Amino acid sequence: MKLREILKNISITELKADPDTEISGVCYDSRLVRPGDLFVAIKGFEADGHRYIPMALQKGAAAVLCERLPAFPAPCARTEDARLGLALASREFFGNPAGEMVVIGITGTSGKTTSSYLMKHLLESKLDAKVGLIGTNGNMIGDETLHTEHTTPESLELHRLFRQMADAGCTHVVMEVSSHSLTLKRVAGIHFDAALFTNLSQDHLDFHGSMEEYAAAKRLLFSQCSVGCFNLDDARAGYMMEGAPCGKFTFSAESNSADLTAKDLRLSASGVRFAAVYGNEIALTRLAIPGLFSVHNALGVMALGLSLGLSLQDCADAIGSAKGVKGRLELVPTEEEFSVIIDYSHKPDALENVLQTLRPVTRGRLICLFGCGGDRDRGKRPIMGAIAADNSDLVIVTSDNPRTEDPDAIIAEICEGLKNRRTPSKVISDRPRAIAWAIDKARPGDVILLAGKGHEDYQVVGHEKRHMDEREIVAECLAKRKAASGG
Repeated sequence: MKLREILKNISITELKADPDTEISGVCYDSRLVRPGDLFVAIKGFEADGHRYIPMALQKGAAAVLCERLPAFPAPCARTEDARLGLALASREFFGNPAGEMVVIGITGTSGKTTSSYLMKHLLESKLDAKVGLIGTNGNMIGDETLHTEHTTPESLELHRLFRQMADAGCTHVVMEVSSHSLTLKRVAGIHFDAALFTNLSQDHLDFHGSMEEYAAAKRLLFSQCSVGCFNLDDARAGYMMEGAPCGKFTFSAESNSADLTAKDLRLSASGVRFAAVYGNEIALTRLAIPGLFSVHNALGVMALGLSLGLSLQDCADAIGSAKGVKGRLELVPTEEEFSVIIDYSHKPDALENVLQTLRPVTRGRLICLFGCGGDRDRGKRPIMGAIAADNSDLVIVTSDNPRTEDPDAIIAEICEGLKNRRTPSKVISDRPRAIAWAIDKARPGDVILLAGKGHEDYQVVGHEKRHMDEREIVAECLAKRKAASGG
């Protein structure tokens, strides 16, 4: 592909390269440059790609896309925004594969992963479609699961993944769209056929700085979609819709003014049940995941389905046949008279929602074991401590992914939220030991919530990712408990 074809939709302020230069690849990591590549120099948080232009050229880069021209002669194209340039160049290099599929985006603080799996199931079961999925739990092409590092990959990897999906016969893609990806322009230049706003609560303020900036990042998605589906029960819904050029479809479990509403709610330990109302149509809907938030997740997915032309009954039928999602209110098999639940709730509202969902179905004590991630929003740590104390009978504070922070310092900030509360608490920094302690102290009727890790089977300590699967830890603890009892 010629350089001019890759750059055709990018605003170039200076061109110091032959536009007919043949380009064989796109790369933004100088260590991975191959002969013939277009190297895109991005100013990152830890390193500035402009420093590595000489290395990229030495390794055979055919041209460079950058924001600052180097001080020496080189085949370069200058643009004001290299991140946007990377996204648009990647799209053109791979032949705009997203344009060959129906693309559905899901954004919000909580519910993205569950909603994405529900939407994938809906499309597969009712349209017999082959569906690609991009998100926190991993990327999928049909039934094949691929490795992932980020909720939304960098734009180059994203378009490469789109190409894989299109070439594999995918007709639809469902993707979680994170606030980081919107701010960093990873999804720039992608048109979404439909997009969903689930909710907004405190998270990622270490990156965005304020709730206003966080909300503004989420709202960007609705400037590049055909139809936006909005949860009217969230206080930020009006802000998300304000000025959005897309069509608007609303849903609510509380208001009669939405396009899609839920009536006659029935919440139980086995899931939720409600009547979905759309105009003059009514469909009984069931979802085998408990909690009021499951009603919102179901409504959001049904809203997406309706916006894409599916019938209300088809949407309700698909929701009813869907299974749970790994790491989302996942019941761990035990032969004990107590229950162990694994959930990804690592944000204040998610932890509160899960605890309030489990409270009515807990016969004994509700035990909450959790920690907070390092190198992330510190402000939510005492908030989550207070939520755990206010909504459970015993709090066990431990480590999550401490990353480069001192685990004990993170725990100390969580414990600030436990002060002046009567709920008993225990601090055990080592997470496997904390889980073992919780199981050892469990009584009949207790529910142990292991919050924060969810689907993850690792723990990040420093810059190292260490294997740690809570399912395996629970199984080992239960085996030791059984052996100790002579069972």
